[in-house]
Amino acid sequence: MTDLAGKYKTYRLISPFRNEIYTCDPANVKHILKTNFDNYGKGWHSYSILKDLLGDGIFTVDGDKWREQRKLSSHEFSTRVLRDFSSVVFRKNAAKFAHILSELVKSNKIVDIQILFMKATLDSIFRVAFGVELDSMCGSNEQGKNFIAAFDDASAMTLWRYVDILWKIKRFLNIGSKANTDRTLRLYPAVPVDTKLCFSDDTLPDGSSVNKGDTVSYLPYAMGGMKFIWGDDAEEYKPERWLDGDGFFRPENPFKFTAFQAGPRICLGKEFSYRQMKIFSAVLLSYFVFKLSDDKKTINYMTMINLHIDGGLHVRVFRR
Repeated sequence: MTDLAGKYKTYRLISPFRNEIYTCDPANVKHILKTNFDNYGKGWHSYSILKDLLGDGIFTVDGDKWREQRKLSSHEFSTRVLRDFSSVVFRKNAAKFAHILSELVKSNKIVDIQILFMKATLDSIFRVAFGVELDSMCGSNEQGKNFIAAFDDASAMTLWRYVDILWKIKRFLNIGSKANTDRTLRLYPAVPVDTKLCFSDDTLPDGSSVNKGDTVSYLPYAMGGMKFIWGDDAEEYKPERWLDGDGFFRPENPFKFTAFQAGPRICLGKEFSYRQMKIFSAVLLSYFVFKLSDDKKTINYMTMINLHIDGGLHVRVFRR
């Protein structure tokens, strides 16, 4: 997808069932996510694929169901009580994370830091949202470990439904295989591709025609490395690209930096996520240095709804 987007910005895949349009053009993304928002939604196709994993939640529905859930959730996420409480939880879990790393420094062990971060995030979400101390980081809760494994498997199998036309038959017969801050978000966004269904014929700003029933996807992963969007240094880690001339943070156009979507469906948990990342980064980078256990190993990704490194990210930890 990235190779094709680098050549064409917007391209079309033709199939017997529906055309699929993929784009990296920020103007098209704005059109899909904001300007003509009502014409692009999850649709029945995505809903039927995602509902087993995500139910009738905000990530799968359109129309009144979505608006009701969005309104309710927006009130929850905007309350000061939630902001204050989540910050306390993040600080506590960051300290727990640092303690685990301190023990690893002493033993000089290699750690899969990807799974450790995922456990820390899961612990935070369960504590804030449900009041449950899952404690999957320390491994004291067997249910926590089982939940992580089950969710990852479900995510991988759900994504394959988009390309496996026989998935409903396989589900019925119970057969099929079991799938095994600038740069955490621009070059490696959590969700590498996001798909919408076109409800009526349309034309995108770049002139691409879209027919009713076509799927239209924008590509956060590909967009993060596009030189026509970010310049010739697009693939470089360059924190100063996010600062203005006086050294203050300068937010980017959300239709260019699409890690959290944009428009009416922009992620309600955006600030929640940033708060957690800032606290964890401040704590961990103050005390530790991280180095890949094998810096010559090629990094590959798992085919899932959310982007995971295949086999984990194994590092050695040193005191700063």
